[in-house]
Amino acid sequence: MTDPNVLVGITTADDAAVYRVSDDLAVVLTVDYFTPVVDDPYDFGRIAVTNSLSDIYAMGARPAIALNLVGFPVGTLPIEILEEILRGGVDQAQKAGISIVGGHSIDDPEPKYGLVVLGFIDPHRVMSNATARAGDVLLLTKPIGTGIISTAIKRGAARPEEIRRVTELMTTLNKEASEAMQKVGANACTDVTGFGLLGHLHEMTSASRVGARIRLSDVPVIEGAREILAQNMVPGGTYRNLEFLEGCGAVIWEGDLSEQDKLLLCDAQTAGGLLISVPEEKASQMEQELVRSGIPAARIGEMIDEPNRRIVIS
Repeated sequence: MTDPNVLVGITTADDAAVYRVSDDLAVVLTVDYFTPVVDDPYDFGRIAVTNSLSDIYAMGARPAIALNLVGFPVGTLPIEILEEILRGGVDQAQKAGISIVGGHSIDDPEPKYGLVVLGFIDPHRVMSNATARAGDVLLLTKPIGTGIISTAIKRGAARPEEIRRVTELMTTLNKEASEAMQKVGANACTDVTGFGLLGHLHEMTSASRVGARIRLSDVPVIEGAREILAQNMVPGGTYRNLEFLEGCGAVIWEGDLSEQDKLLLCDAQTAGGLLISVPEEKASQMEQELVRSGIPAARIGEMIDEPNRRIVIS
């Protein structure tokens, strides 16, 4: 890319693209859609919108408008199901304070839904995954395990309280966490989605040219996820995430970590939390600001000097 106004493109595997319009205005653009992760179509719509908006929030930006992306098996499923998906999407968009202004749909054998989202930000305040610094504290704003529980839902093995719990998490916007991050001043951020906690942290360490240390005992996990994992209900994407990270030598496993521990840290998330890299001197203030916003953020590790940009898990 040669356009100097492209502030964030594809080179850092960031969450969204950023294009400078003027000295004090940049647009942030992202797209995301996927197949259902819960059975309820209305909740699926809400989750898909939450997930799509998360990329904008991870850049520290404010989402403004969106377009629907829809795949639906016309003639196979009742059109009322699609109406419920879109109703959930509209309600969640209104909750975020944005408008869905159009979109595109195709006849597809499997339902799919998501958004193209446009947001705004001051070009001097763009948050990236490429600006973490050694010594930064890592904060995670949501527990992990949504992929594992979603797999149990697909297999009809999830309990009602587990479905309720994971749906609540996947429909919690990262809006307040993003605003807190901008208010206090973080160095870097990404959201935790399909590549799992370690996969997205790997993108951050690679782009920032530092390493990281994670303490397994400090990583929050959704209640019930470990029990489901013990029954070998694991998404295919979670296995692929672990295989990739070990294959490229991106992780160092210290101590007695089980295969289940490793899979949990690589679990493919939907609408996960923000992973924020914040200077140590601001970490306590950031935690207080997040708690004030009702976000029980966890301090899970720190960025370190590591010549090969690897992640050490203890």
